[in-house]
Amino acid sequence: MTLSVQTVVAQDEDTSGVVEAAADSSKVDLAAAADAVATDADAPAVEGAEAPEESGLQVIKKKFIEGDPWFMLFPLICLILGLAIAIERIISLFWMSINTDKFVAQIEDEVAAGNLEGAKEICRNTRGPIASIFYQGLDRADQGSIDVVEKSVVSYGSVQMGILEKGLVWLSLFIALAPMLGFMGTVFGMIEAFDRIETAGDISPAVVAGGIKIALLTTVAGLIVAIILQIFYNFITSKIDGIVNRMEDASISLIDILVKNKVVKA
Repeated sequence: MTLSVQTVVAQDEDTSGVVEAAADSSKVDLAAAADAVATDADAPAVEGAEAPEESGLQVIKKKFIEGDPWFMLFPLICLILGLAIAIERIISLFWMSINTDKFVAQIEDEVAAGNLEGAKEICRNTRGPIASIFYQGLDRADQGSIDVVEKSVVSYGSVQMGILEKGLVWLSLFIALAPMLGFMGTVFGMIEAFDRIETAGDISPAVVAGGIKIALLTTVAGLIVAIILQIFYNFITSKIDGIVNRMEDASISLIDILVKNKVVKA
């Protein structure tokens, strides 16, 4: 009986030790699992905080400052002034555009009815260079000579051409000037890089990086401005060419109308 009691007591002690060891290992595993979950939960937030996205405007502002505002300012001024001229020209040219066929038909009806004053009134109330040319031709029609009418139309056509091309000289100037200003910033940036090399006595990338960055950014700025303004310039010139072609066709139609209705002598 004594041996049995001792064996039972020994077994109870061994069992309690195993249970305690198992409980301790379970606690360790739970703690490790909790730490892993916390780490996984925190990881996306840390990664998101490390790489915030910048908007396009912020990137442009950053590059403008990195390129030295003094040198980047000149291409920016060219861009602002060039866009102002281009937008004004585009609005004016679209405002001058009219339905040429409808206008010529109205003038022909009035001239065929012998109402030259009515035709002139239509010209006065119609916008654009074609109406102005027609008015000048009709105003000289009472002199009875087709040569006088043709000279009047040609002379006033040249005046209207000057009005259509107003401001294009300045726009072309800004197109040529923007890259030059960018290249000037490039030269100053390279000079600054060589000055740093001379001061430091070393040609390591860290010494020359600042000057080279200024040189490249100013060059890019000047080229971008020139490209943008060149696109607007070509669009405006194509629009002017279309208006001029319609002016020439309308002038020929005016002469034909006056001759056909015997307002002037051929």
